[in-house]
Amino acid sequence: MFNTKSILFSIIATLFLFSCEQDTGPLPILGKKKIVDDKEVDHFIPDFEYLATDSSIVTNESLENHIYVADFFFTFCPSICPKVTKQMLRIYDEFERNPNLKLISYTLDPKRDTPERLRMYGDNLDIDHNKWLFLKGPDQDETYDFAFEHLVPAMQDDEAPGGINHSGSIILIDKDRHIRSFGDGTDPESVDKLIKDIRKLLKEFEN
Repeated sequence: MFNTKSILFSIIATLFLFSCEQDTGPLPILGKKKIVDDKEVDHFIPDFEYLATDSSIVTNESLENHIYVADFFFTFCPSICPKVTKQMLRIYDEFERNPNLKLISYTLDPKRDTPERLRMYGDNLDIDHNKWLFLKGPDQDETYDFAFEHLVPAMQDDEAPGGINHSGSIILIDKDRHIRSFGDGTDPESVDKLIKDIRKLLKEFEN
């Protein structure tokens, strides 16, 4: 579990470098490589079991044969979350009819963000909960670690609005659990680029 602001700034700097990738060719696989069974492999999102708004369990297998975009937020967030959610809604509207893409919003505040509260949050956005999943993990520390795996820094910070210091990144993940792109959810122009990357990955997926 990380707990220093220096890590937060380091990851933000790394994401900035990723944003400079060229538009030509396939999208890169982002993130630091991992060692599995003594072999170096591309970074991938680890297994998870999170609770959905209908109290069902969502796992990696639930997302099999889908690509998805993900963000980390909490419903009590008084700062960047409404801006990021607005950009997630843009993505939802753009790809609502494409069955190969899902959206996931993971709460960083699983204690207060119950499935019922997350359901209400999604209902207020007038979205299909089968298309856009709002999920909560078992506890906050595990969720912070999980966000870190998505290259999204998040940590407890009493000085931050809402008590959580976190990034507004929106992450694009392919069907093999690889991170392929990201956008700054507080910057509509950055999300414009992400939408182009989503289209590119969908074409790769469908071929």
